[in-house]
Amino acid sequence: MAQKDFQLNIPADISEQLQLNKDTPVRLVVKRDRLVVQLEEPRRQFFQHQSLLWPLATALIISLLFYGYGIHQGLHTLKLVGNYSLATAIIILGVIMGAILFAGFFIHDRHNPQNHFTKNIYWRNFPVIVLSFTLILGLILTGSMWLLGMLFNGANFGLATASIILFAFSSVTNTAMSYFALMIDASVLSTVLTLVIISGVVIAMAVNNQKYWWQHNLSFLGTTGASSGGWQFNATLIFSALLMIALIDYLFVSLQESFPRSRRLWVLRGLLTLTAVDLGLVGVFPNNANSHALHDHFAVFLVYLIIALIVGVRWLLPQITRDFLLLSDGVGIALVVAALLFQVFGYFSLTAFEMIGFVISFGWLLMLLDRVEVLIATGTAGWIKQPE
Repeated sequence: MAQKDFQLNIPADISEQLQLNKDTPVRLVVKRDRLVVQLEEPRRQFFQHQSLLWPLATALIISLLFYGYGIHQGLHTLKLVGNYSLATAIIILGVIMGAILFAGFFIHDRHNPQNHFTKNIYWRNFPVIVLSFTLILGLILTGSMWLLGMLFNGANFGLATASIILFAFSSVTNTAMSYFALMIDASVLSTVLTLVIISGVVIAMAVNNQKYWWQHNLSFLGTTGASSGGWQFNATLIFSALLMIALIDYLFVSLQESFPRSRRLWVLRGLLTLTAVDLGLVGVFPNNANSHALHDHFAVFLVYLIIALIVGVRWLLPQITRDFLLLSDGVGIALVVAALLFQVFGYFSLTAFEMIGFVISFGWLLMLLDRVEVLIATGTAGWIKQPE
């Protein structure tokens, strides 16, 4: 005897939240003995539709223009790395086209009703998001070209071969940037924030390795005494602050749908925004002689803001879990212990204390933002019932 198919009804409130209609493609998937209802979102079908043509077409056009420019300049061979090399072309053209495609796909997807991220992003935060992904792309391409230069030391290519290699790299970078423009959400933005601040600080440390920066303090990386005037470290702080503001804006704008006119959330948003602004001001006013006092004031105020967040989160964040409260208490105790080991017992150096305090505080802030994102992700709940 053949079994009849079951029919499942999606509750009206969930259907309204997801803006479903009769033409919305939906499929049922069994994962680990669980039934999962998946929406076939257009932005998740990137590799199955004509969206893929744009990255490939632009890569082909750039490669042909590069080949034509090489013929016009009388170039027959190109070095892999160095000045006026293939690596230079891959980095510059890859970053420019990647940024343009990312911005284009991001703006276009704002009209997608199923993309809840882009519609809750203020236009003032749009340049920061584009620059963040462009910066990461530039770092990846630069690192890749450096590695290839080490592996193929002294390599040269003919103009046609170089153009084909440029097409291959451009296809990958253009496709990746277009894809991330459609897939970006709060989790991705948090990851980008982490990558930006870690890569920026590590690069500043590496550049100042011969300066023995650790014998001074962490703020030395942003002073005029550091290599290149310390701009890498200061730019990292400023850029991270702008990214953090963009993430805070999105999270709390989205959260207003579930918790409208919540004064507690307004206070929490204000404290987080002040923390981000203060972090940026630490970079705007580096620890130089002419701005030493301002730098210290903003650095100390940043500590006060972190303490206020740790203490106040139990009253300001709705539906806070006991585990997160215990974690927050542990972070506060760890910061106090680190301060005692530095100021009272002299066990920690200033650099060690700053690095430990920064890592603990920044990690806790990311987890706090993740908790806010969980509140958004909870959304509308309902039961799927079998019709009689």
